Amino acid sequence: MEKEMQEFLDKANVLIEALPYIQRFNRKIIVVKYGGSAMVDDELKKRVIQDVTLLKLVGFKPIIVHGGGKEISSWVSKAGMEPKFINGLRVTDAATMEIAEMVLNRVGKSLVSMVQELGVNAIGISGKDGKLLKVEKKLAGGEDVGFVGEVTEVNAKVLYDLLEKDFLPIVCPIGLDDEYNSYNINADDAACAIAKAVNAEKLAFLTDIEGVYRDPADKSTLISELYVSEANELLKSGNIGGGMLPKLNNCIDAIENGVSRVHILDGRIPHCLLLEIFTNKGIGTAILGDEEAKYYHK
Repeated sequence: MEKEMQEFLDKANVLIEALPYIQRFNRKIIVVKYGGSAMVDDELKKRVIQDVTLLKLVGFKPIIVHGGGKEISSWVSKAGMEPKFINGLRVTDAATMEIAEMVLNRVGKSLVSMVQELGVNAIGISGKDGKLLKVEKKLAGGEDVGFVGEVTEVNAKVLYDLLEKDFLPIVCPIGLDDEYNSYNINADDAACAIAKAVNAEKLAFLTDIEGVYRDPADKSTLISELYVSEANELLKSGNIGGGMLPKLNNCIDAIENGVSRVHILDGRIPHCLLLEIFTNKGIGTAILGDEEAKYYHK
């Protein structure tokens, strides 16, 4: 009986620990970039959607921006083509663009179904809808990689209208240029552009790594909280490489454009979003503006 009572008390303590975060972020916009392994594993997918739905139900205003790189590569291979990348960007010719758009829209609608199943109204939209994401051609280190877009403008009104009507927007990263050609957008870039445009309180990247390390070779050097000035120093140190480099640059860009906090989380950990947002310690890396107060390690 005593053991049972302790379990109940532990649950109550978890809820009390979450209270100040619920109060602080109530009615605030949080953008979640959803990608990596958490999109491929059905069990993880379900838990991520549960997390975002819970955020909505406790008063946050979440927006999901999803990737789908692994699925796109799979369908490109099924079509008898070879997936190609230059400097981390997918080489996207007209045929690949057609596959990418089909796959991303399919992924988006499957996420809509999962949210709806949990009793929350969601709407899946493409960056083409309502001219949400306007783009220009993006080059990879000076090389033309085809229909890959750099976001130049976000029509935030589309998202504000959906949030106001109590919908959870799920955005597929496809945009249009001035000639109305479709472009594939890196989902990190799309999430960052959207977070800046809607003045999001938080931007969370679900990735396949635990967070930012002072020394990538030493897993004990995971950083829980990082001021943007410290993040800039880390970049200068040369210790940050690979896929973390553009991600950290996106984080800094978002903070410098009004987003209060950016979180880099390991999407392979069940309920990573709730653990990072609602607990004092968190489990990933939070990057914050230099004027923001740290609130971990109390």
